[in-house]
Amino acid sequence: MTFYKNKLFITLFAILGFMIFFRWQNNEILTTKVDYKSTKLPKDFDGFTIIQISDLHNKLFGKDQRRLLEKIENAKPDIIVITGDLIDRRRYNLETSMVFIRKAVKIAQVYYVPGNHEAWSGKYKTIKENLVNEGVKVLEDEKVELVKNHSKIEIIGLKDPAFYTSSYLDGRDLSKLEKELKSLSNNSSFQILLCHRPDLFSIYAENNIDLSFTGHAHGGQFRIPFVGGLLAPDQGLFPKYTSGMYTKGSSSMIVNRGLGNSIIPIRIFNRPEIVKVVLKSGK
Repeated sequence: MTFYKNKLFITLFAILGFMIFFRWQNNEILTTKVDYKSTKLPKDFDGFTIIQISDLHNKLFGKDQRRLLEKIENAKPDIIVITGDLIDRRRYNLETSMVFIRKAVKIAQVYYVPGNHEAWSGKYKTIKENLVNEGVKVLEDEKVELVKNHSKIEIIGLKDPAFYTSSYLDGRDLSKLEKELKSLSNNSSFQILLCHRPDLFSIYAENNIDLSFTGHAHGGQFRIPFVGGLLAPDQGLFPKYTSGMYTKGSSSMIVNRGLGNSIIPIRIFNRPEIVKVVLKSGK
């Protein structure tokens, strides 16, 4: 009898341990710091700090997004960039995201590009109106200048390719994105690109984009230690681009693991992430 009681106790203890682990994995935000160096970056922008948010998917981190906002505020960003999927099209709840936005704009200027969930939600017009009303710079196949003293850099924002299809079943039309990026790229200026999809890195590199910020891959959802992510949309099993910084020639890309979940509700060895990038001028 004692044997069965011990076995039951161990089983219940293990279940409780797994529950605590999964809760921690899906709710404890990790801030990842990246130092990015470039001789092309104007010296006036040395130390310029960018916080990247991606794939919130309506997730709530404490009352009024308090835990998420504290992480951002502690990072002391010069700007905040959001690379799509603020909402989840299957569980649409714009207000949860707007609670975050209303306070984030008080920390730093926010720049935003829409992802595939905004495109397929059927409510993008409302989403954009709400963001613009709060002072967010919504970038739709356009670029803006950032100026410090006598120097400038450029931020390009591209809409997700999903805006050119009617549903996820229609595949992707990349011709519009490629055309827009070609018209906006300028090798004489230091350029930052905001675009939701990491799997298009070759296109960004071909257009000599210095630094791209992307999301979408959710870190591969389940990360295998020393291997990487298991599964990502548009990349399939054992995806190439899921987390961290990648380089092709003179072009670099940062992939944010995101904050929320969509179809798959659980992350394993893949905590919600915000990325802090500090720009450095020089070799």
